[in-house]
Amino acid sequence: MTATKQRLVADLIREIRSRQGLTQEKFAARLGVTCLTVNRWENGRAKPSPLAMEKIEAQLREMGVQGKVITKAFES
Repeated sequence: MTATKQRLVADLIREIRSRQGLTQEKFAARLGVTCLTVNRWENGRAKPSPLAMEKIEAQLREMGVQGKVITKAFES
């Protein structure tokens, strides 16, 4: 994963969590990972596994219209 793409993923994760009004701890619990893992993702020090990305994408789908808005913003 390129540095630019990793930064986009980090920003996307932070945006999803923020719009859901969740702390890193609560977001981590929803995804079945540790708070430290979410922190590393958001700071670009680690990338989500394929399974974690599936769960993150599910969070976007659950957000409905708001999830689509976030997705569009990060596609451009």
